[in-house]
Amino acid sequence: MNTVKWINGMNMIGKSASGHTIVMDGPEELGGQNLGVRPMEMLLLGMGGCTTVDVVSTLKKMRESVRDCRVEISAERADEHPKVFTNIHMHFIIEGSDLNDKKIKKAIALSADKYCSASIMLGKTATVTHDFETHE
Repeated sequence: MNTVKWINGMNMIGKSASGHTIVMDGPEELGGQNLGVRPMEMLLLGMGGCTTVDVVSTLKKMRESVRDCRVEISAERADEHPKVFTNIHMHFIIEGSDLNDKKIKKAIALSADKYCSASIMLGKTATVTHDFETHE
């Protein structure tokens, strides 16, 4: 079971079903102390982790020699409550040798459209876009 325990102010400790913990906190204007990641940031980080696992594993199955992969995620939220994400852009930076752009596009598309549950869920309220760059 996943749990979140309130500590004080807006500080919380989250514990995952797999036994890992993370500190979350709200902004200072809401009583937070800036001691941890914001809960809405956690959603984006989860999405980024989910899609990165998909993209890297797919590229390895395609026999691409990936050395590094990171995704920079930018997002916009609605002005009014509920302040859902309305636009999310994922920019992949992939390093490797002799990388094939067509395979990278396919790996990203497979993650976005089929495999990444987090991305597909957030895509129900937000427009999710992707692009990438490669480095040798």
